[in-house]
Amino acid sequence: MEFGRITSEELEKVDFTLPPDRQETTRLLASAKSAKPEIFVGCAKWGRKDWVGKIYPKGTKEAEFLNHYAKHFNCIELNATFYRMPTVEQTQGWRSKVGSDFKFCPKFTDQITHIKRLKDVKEATDRFLEGISGFKENLGPIFLMPHPGMAPKTQDTIEAFIQSLPKDIKLFVEFRHPEWFSNETAFQSAFSMLEKNKAGAVITDASGRRDCVHMRLTTPEAFIRFVGNGLHPSDYTRIDDWVQRIKQWMTQGIERVYFFMHQHEELHSPELSKYLIEQLNNHCGLSIPVPKFVEQDMELFGSAAPPKKRAPRKKAS
Repeated sequence: MEFGRITSEELEKVDFTLPPDRQETTRLLASAKSAKPEIFVGCAKWGRKDWVGKIYPKGTKEAEFLNHYAKHFNCIELNATFYRMPTVEQTQGWRSKVGSDFKFCPKFTDQITHIKRLKDVKEATDRFLEGISGFKENLGPIFLMPHPGMAPKTQDTIEAFIQSLPKDIKLFVEFRHPEWFSNETAFQSAFSMLEKNKAGAVITDASGRRDCVHMRLTTPEAFIRFVGNGLHPSDYTRIDDWVQRIKQWMTQGIERVYFFMHQHEELHSPELSKYLIEQLNNHCGLSIPVPKFVEQDMELFGSAAPPKKRAPRKKAS
């Protein structure tokens, strides 16, 4: 994942401290009060050949990757549907390889969001929704990322698209144009629009775009996209902070959290996911199954535990 990528020199200057929750987030969670929130942790893809011998048994064929992925994680941020329109046959096939509690979180295809920018897309949207219907009860929230060039002036177009969707689907929206965050009026308007339409707001934690860590929930659910830096010490301190924020949200009534692990090079996503799950279990009283690595000697691939010496946080210059 290239979004928010910065140089190693710039990385040392980033202040990764999570901002406080927006007042609207606190208000919204106060009205939710879920007794037992659900926590989902996953990656962005399962088709990683470099995970063979790591979390996939040695000799695993590509056709079996999803079967093994679903033994370690309970959800997937399905970016494959962004690049290719899904079919019912395809999603039924994927569904047959996972358990009943597993959730697919498909991303709207680029034909809809990037090529046509949400205009005149009824036919394509109908095909997309028909395609993902094969997931049935394994369908999680759908992920909508408007083209990064869509600025606040396109809010009416985005809202019209959201309102055109069936009311029974769960939707999360990720804004990327900087003006959504730099202009407070635009921010308030856009996120109030999402809340009014019962659409969730994606929080993307990337090194080079700290504005996207907006901490404004618009539903009593969170959809977090975490972008690490190859198991840099700051990856672990950032995860520690997220664990504490999720713990706080659990006491406030959050109903569901989806946490998706990304790396600029996805090789090490399993290690950081394992660390996240262990910390969630330890600090939040959860019992999420921990990914199991093929090799007991983790030094072969890099330990899931943080380095002994962690990098101190530094304020951005």
